[in-house]
Amino acid sequence: MKALQRRFSRFLRAVESYRLMAGDPRTPWLPRALLVAAVGYLVSPIDLIPDFVPVLGHVDDVVIVGLLVGLALSLTPRAVKDDCRRRAGIMPGAER
Repeated sequence: MKALQRRFSRFLRAVESYRLMAGDPRTPWLPRALLVAAVGYLVSPIDLIPDFVPVLGHVDDVVIVGLLVGLALSLTPRAVKDDCRRRAGIMPGAER
């Protein structure tokens, strides 16, 4: 149970760092748009593969959102990523 709590806590800190990156003025427009698109795809009722299809319905969400976030991270300057991760409590020297 503790391991699951740690993973969920780590997941929430990662999501917070992405939120900070999307709102940071130093983030270029394309990574910002990709992060917004990832959130939009998650909350949209329209999917490539409907969620009622067993397994594949949810796997496509994970794959598409993962690709969008990964691409956004690769296009975001390292200084911005490090600063947002630090502010989210992921890196040493964190504010939390």
